[in-house]
Amino acid sequence: MSKNLTTRSEDYSKWYNELVVKADLAENSGVRGCMVIKPYGYAIWEKMQAELDRKFKETGHQNAYFPLFVPKSMFEAEEKNAEGFAKECAIVTHYRLKNDPDKPGKLMVDPNAKLEEELIVRPTSEAIIWSTYKGWVQSYRDLPLLINQWANVVRWEMRTRLFLRTAEFLWQEGHTAHATREEAVEESERMMNVYADFAQDFMAIPVIKGLKTETERFAGAEETYCIEALMQDGKALQAGTSHFLGQNFAKAFDVKFANAEGKQEYVWGTSWGVSTRLMGALVMTHSDDKGLVLPPNLAPIQVVIVPIYKTEEQLAAISAEVGVLRAALRKLNVSVKYDDRNTQKPGFKFAEWELKGVPVRIAVGPKDLENGTFEVARRDTLTKETVSKDGISNYIADLLEQIQTDLFNKALDYRDTHITEVNSFEEFKSVLNDKGGFVSAHWDGTAATEEKIKDLTKATIRCIALDSVEEAGTCVFTGNVSNRRVLFAKAY
Repeated sequence: MSKNLTTRSEDYSKWYNELVVKADLAENSGVRGCMVIKPYGYAIWEKMQAELDRKFKETGHQNAYFPLFVPKSMFEAEEKNAEGFAKECAIVTHYRLKNDPDKPGKLMVDPNAKLEEELIVRPTSEAIIWSTYKGWVQSYRDLPLLINQWANVVRWEMRTRLFLRTAEFLWQEGHTAHATREEAVEESERMMNVYADFAQDFMAIPVIKGLKTETERFAGAEETYCIEALMQDGKALQAGTSHFLGQNFAKAFDVKFANAEGKQEYVWGTSWGVSTRLMGALVMTHSDDKGLVLPPNLAPIQVVIVPIYKTEEQLAAISAEVGVLRAALRKLNVSVKYDDRNTQKPGFKFAEWELKGVPVRIAVGPKDLENGTFEVARRDTLTKETVSKDGISNYIADLLEQIQTDLFNKALDYRDTHITEVNSFEEFKSVLNDKGGFVSAHWDGTAATEEKIKDLTKATIRCIALDSVEEAGTCVFTGNVSNRRVLFAKAY
């Protein structure tokens, strides 16, 4: 199965593209820049969605759904947001087709069906949601308003790659309204922490929590909090963002409330989101040249059992033993698949499940039945051992926890050894080109310097890490005064 997969060292980008398709996660569709998420890939997304949804509801949020279409005038109401997304917008101008009189069997846009006002296909939902909030908020008693929606959005990307950048993608977007600035800032930070905990505990991906520079900030936000991850090729990936919107959208859409003294005030807002881009992060953080490596918490199938037999009698005896093991594992909430297909040989099945990243594979044959053992293989380390059937269900449950921890620690070790402090621009370029990863460097705080470094090296400031400390120094590019290091990297 995986022997035809391009290796990471050979061509990392090609390896990624092939793996996403061959592991049955997704494929390109008949619509330019849009993907079909296949059942196996969608099962992983559903597990992500379920855990995030649980975390959102634990922190007091409720789900709702808002329209896909946004009237152009409404979209333009918050100027910075509109400008920021203008180049990525798909626009609906007509509402009907008709038969083309010059081309039988073909359709044309009906010129008499032009919309009075053009509709934007949402690239993000602040405009439609804040216009709705105007009718929902009258008093301080209506606050805080804590809403999330699971939706699709469209951003007309010219260069697309499955999961990482597609014209249409799935995501969740939270939009909240608060009575005070302090509450909104606290909410922004809380949701950044929710994302960080999810990435680390469920995806086994270590992240750096930080603030975006003004240049990299979400259009219309006063502050953007982010979590940044590092992929195996030394490039960074923005895994989630949480925005403190100030009163920008409240003022644009006239969302006011009467405070306890009866005085009218504008509410304070936040928005935050993660998308199917997380699927790309999952693939690129853990997987290897044999295929996917999935952390057990997100694997649709945590354990696959493959019988090895020659006769139907042997298969029947193995199946009876496997039935007992499956029942025991399911009691421990372990998801199990028994691959007893008679159309494929065991070697094919081993390679297939290896490619699909199933964390644990169990093989059982007639000799195992005689000896009261199972052969247990780990996907992450590609190691095998023979385990007694006595207490094997608890052994497997513990092993899955160990794999989850080991995957995180392996990724953390890679990330930590790829954060490099530099003090000159020559050193900056050398580390970026030869080693990769995050480059920790002083920056003079100006957008001009940030842009110049990006033009010369393709590296951007990924974040100003929240745990960074003040440190006197000089900008790595201009030599001007700097009081803090920031993290640069090439990024997806």
